[in-house]
Amino acid sequence: MFNHLSARIFAIFWFTVVLVVLMVLFVPKLDMRNIKTIEEEENTTGSLMVQRLEATLDEQPNNQPFWTEKLARIVNSVKLPEVNLFLVNSEGLLIGAKRTDVELIRHFIGVSNDVESPKKKRYDKRELIGPFLVNDENDVYLLYMIRQISDSQSAFLSQLFDDPILLLLVIMLVSTPLLLWLSWSLAKPARRLKLAADKVAQGDLSIRPELESGPVEFFAAGRSFNHMVQSLEKMMNVQHRLLSDISHELRTPLTRLQLASALMRRKNGETEELNRIEMETMRLDLMINDLLELSRKQYSEELSREEITAQELWHNVIDDAKFEAEQKNKCLVLTSDIGDWMIYGVLNALESAIENIIRNALRYSYGKIEVGFASDGKEIIITVDDDGPGVKENELEHLFRPFYRTDEARDRESGGKGLGLAIVEAVVEQHNGRVKAEKSHLGGLRMTVVLPIYEPVPA
Repeated sequence: MFNHLSARIFAIFWFTVVLVVLMVLFVPKLDMRNIKTIEEEENTTGSLMVQRLEATLDEQPNNQPFWTEKLARIVNSVKLPEVNLFLVNSEGLLIGAKRTDVELIRHFIGVSNDVESPKKKRYDKRELIGPFLVNDENDVYLLYMIRQISDSQSAFLSQLFDDPILLLLVIMLVSTPLLLWLSWSLAKPARRLKLAADKVAQGDLSIRPELESGPVEFFAAGRSFNHMVQSLEKMMNVQHRLLSDISHELRTPLTRLQLASALMRRKNGETEELNRIEMETMRLDLMINDLLELSRKQYSEELSREEITAQELWHNVIDDAKFEAEQKNKCLVLTSDIGDWMIYGVLNALESAIENIIRNALRYSYGKIEVGFASDGKEIIITVDDDGPGVKENELEHLFRPFYRTDEARDRESGGKGLGLAIVEAVVEQHNGRVKAEKSHLGGLRMTVVLPIYEPVPA
């Protein structure tokens, strides 16, 4: 039954309710000021005091003047050193009581006036006990005892027992760690599933048997998750085989075409038509390579990821780009240092993505390129600006479409085949990032790449 998540939640809910109710009912019983039945030793002491009083009263006529004052002195003479006594006559008059004790004495008399069942109750550092019956030939008295106690209840506990709201809050606070532990153990399978999903997002497609445990619902979810990972891995393998087959099948006719053009050149010599055929053949070969590269980026198994800092990843890319810019009489400026932010990804893919963007900026700029690195603590923001002709506002969102080329500055002769930025977008999205194009403050195009900073997932 408790293998079901719903049953566990139901059980924990009622366990919590019962726990709180029991504590609310039981904790107030720990109040030291609660009225209690006296113990045997206290009953013996009370009986001894009664015998002493009755013996003394038998020797004294009670019809003498100022009898009440006389009786008070008698009560004081028979008491024990650590115990004070007072009497209550049939008219409710207190005899032998101190003025400072009158208020609590009245309270105790109100809750304990049965000689058949004497009680005791604490008031701060004093304890009242009684009543005990004292017989006299002309009247009947109730004897009470007051004694000092050394161990008193703290003021906080007294306030706690007197204030139900405060008591409930303290009980809830005390029970919170247990409830947190119960909820933590209940949510443990969900956390395990979440961590497994994070690992899959990072490219780890291994099967996790530990997911197939816990409540029935999580057991079924874990089994489905492992089946999904297996299916995904199989699909990736099929995709890789398909890519290899496409590469082989497409290059075979291309090779034959190149061989045929070489034979025609040998037979007929150099002609403009043959040169055109060879150029288009080479263009087609490069296009196939780019298509295969794009497919690999989009469907890669991501098993070659590693931890690396941004400095190690792009330092050489920037140095190479500066050298290339100098050869073209252009200026590439690094506006901010590359930090030591940690990245988890495919090294070659991330290198080539940023390199692709910078090379595009070098190709289309008139003379200046700016590269900047920044971070907000969670993400790395990389910007590449150029002072080239730029791109129309309505074409910016289409730059990352495969084979898309703008009307300006990106034709078949001077530009690429429209796959470079598509590959960049595939790589960035593969690493849970994003890339966008916008107008640069230099007048040309700004490319912005945002990548998450790597934070190791706890085991």
